[in-house]
Formats: sequence, C-alpha cells, structure tokens
Amino acid sequence: MDTKVQPPEVDPPHPEEEHDPDEAMPRVEVTRRSLVVGGFFIVSALAFLYFVLPQLADLKDSGRRVGEGNRWWLAAAFLFTLASFGGYVMMFQGIFVRAGSRVDWRASYQITMAGLAATRLFAAGGAGGIALTAWALRRSGMPRRTVADKTLAFLILTYAVYMAALVVCGFGLYYGLLPGPGPFAITVVPAIFALIVIALALGLSRVPPDLQGRLEGFARRGGRLARFAQALSNAPAAFSAGMRESLWHVRERDPALLGAIAYWGFNVAVLWACFHAFGEPPPLAVIIMGYFVGFLGNLLPLPGGIGGVDGGMIGAFAAFGVDFSLIVPAVLAYRIFTFWLPTIPGAIAYFQLRRTVARWREERRARELPAAASA
Repeated sequence: MDTKVQPPEVDPPHPEEEHDPDEAMPRVEVTRRSLVVGGFFIVSALAFLYFVLPQLADLKDSGRRVGEGNRWWLAAAFLFTLASFGGYVMMFQGIFVRAGSRVDWRASYQITMAGLAATRLFAAGGAGGIALTAWALRRSGMPRRTVADKTLAFLILTYAVYMAALVVCGFGLYYGLLPGPGPFAITVVPAIFALIVIALALGLSRVPPDLQGRLEGFARRGGRLARFAQALSNAPAAFSAGMRESLWHVRERDPALLGAIAYWGFNVAVLWACFHAFGEPPPLAVIIMGYFVGFLGNLLPLPGGIGGVDGGMIGAFAAFGVDFSLIVPAVLAYRIFTFWLPTIPGAIAYFQLRRTVARWREERRARELPAAASA
C-alpha cells in the first residue's frame, strides 16, 4: 500500500483564473512629483551613507574606503552573492514548481530576479516583487488560490530561517554559549520577538483553511457584524493554508528547504567577507545577529528600503561594540554586492520575463485554436 504523504489539497483550476489575457504585468505608477521626491530622497540617502557617514567615522585617512578593500575577500563576497541568489532560485523552483510545469529553471530565474528588481521600487519588505511573482505564476496557468498558498509557504519557509537565527544567536550570545558580546537589548529582545512570531505562526496553523466557508451560515443569520467577522476570517485562514503547506515541505524533508538556508547563509557570508576585506571581523555569531537585526530596517517605509537596512546594520554592530571605522565600509560594500549589483541582471530578467510570458500566451492560443475550430 502506498503511504506516501501528499501535499495539501488545492482548489481545482478555474479557466477564468488560469487564462486571463487582459491581466497586465505589474508596473510602477510614476508621477512627476513622486519621481522628484523619490529621486531627491535616494540621492540624499546615498550621499549621506557613502560620503557624509564615512567622514563622521573618521575614515578619510584610514585607507578603509569601500573601493580599497582586500580584492581577494571582495571577490569572495561576489561569489557568495551568486551562491545566495542561486539558493533563492533553488527554493523557488522547489516550492512553486512541480513536474510538468512550464515554469522551468530558466523561468524561475527570470521570475526571482525580476521580482528582486521590482522590490527595489517598493518598500515594506518587497511588495513589488511579490506582486510580480504572483502575476507570472498566474500567467503560467497556476490557479490564484494555489499561487496564494504557495506564496505564503515560500515566505514562511524563507523567514523561518530568519527567526531561528535570531533565537539561536540571540540566546547563545547572551548566555555565553557562542563567542562574542551579548548586550540584552540586541540579543534577548530580538530572540523573544522571534519566539513570539514562531508561536503565533504555529498557532495560526490550527485555524481551518476553510474558516470563511464555515462561517457562511453565521454571516447570513448574524447581520452586518457577522459578515464583517466572516471577512476578517479570510486572513488567518489563508495564512493557515500557507502554514500547512510549509509544514508539509518540512515533514517531507524537501531538498528545496536547503535553498532557504543557502540564501541566508551565503548572504551572511557576503557580509563576513566584506568585514575581512577591511579589517579584523567580529565573531561569526555577532555578524549573524547584527545582520538579521539590521535587516529589520527593510520594513521601514522607505523607497526600495534604501537606507533602512544600511542604517539598521550599522546601528546593530555599533551596539555590539564593533569599531565604527570597520562597520561602515563593510556594510556599504555588502549592500553594493547584494542590493545594487543584482539590480542590473534583475532589470534584464524583467524584460526577459515579459517575452517568456508572451511565449506562454502564444502557446496557449495555439492549443486553443484547433479546439475552437473543431467545436
């Protein structure tokens, strides 16, 4: 008897969801005012980060400028950057794509890198990248419900590594289990925050994914307040579906999970190499903790998150007592490798993805024409 565990059931595809030729590629609405304000902010932030801040850190005569680091360590940082995004593509392919899908490795690369470029145009943790990814997957023929569930599962599994790192390194540094200083505010507080997030996520996994449907009768009988409660139930029910999908991948020991570890691990390795390029790095546990605490700056409502992560990491490492003249060039070099350089292939992938989706549309029409003619 076959006892293999199957992935969570998803809704059957609906033709109007799978084939919507009028669904346009997500674009950024740019007005003259938003362009001027956004451009001024970006230029000001970059000028402060790359010119004013180094002067405040007394780096003018130290020889530790971003472009003057050890070339071998900077080359290693570049290779770690490639490996990090390779892990991201690997996880995307494993979570979203099953055998027989038209989304092959090439398309997975285009979607992930184009999503990265779109993320640069939005704040709040990458809303633009999520919208672009969802659009491409729907154009590949994946039903909307499946896209939603797998997108949540992808985000949950990705950030599960994030939360686990905060817990392990936070408590490990504070209690002396890992080498390095352990100030309470920068170790225990983030670790407790991560534990609360993990507990809430596991608790929400107990919510029935069809909760909104179960409340249908209550909503009809209970009036406006009951209908409002039913509408509110959609968010925890959707998260529960994504959480159950995530737990299935964990129980099955899906190799795609290694992609999440590789993505974060090699990203931290980029920062580690950048510290080596400009001096003696702090202990690895401190680098990991400072990296993840500083990365929370990506949630600030800044254009593309520019300045949030940079400032967050610099502040986090300063709280650990790391030399400021080492922090600034290391963090700025890290951001060049992981934020600015990938934007170039990301922009190219954006236009490649448009051609790929257009090819999918032509292939679908070629299949539908004989069926329509015979009918």
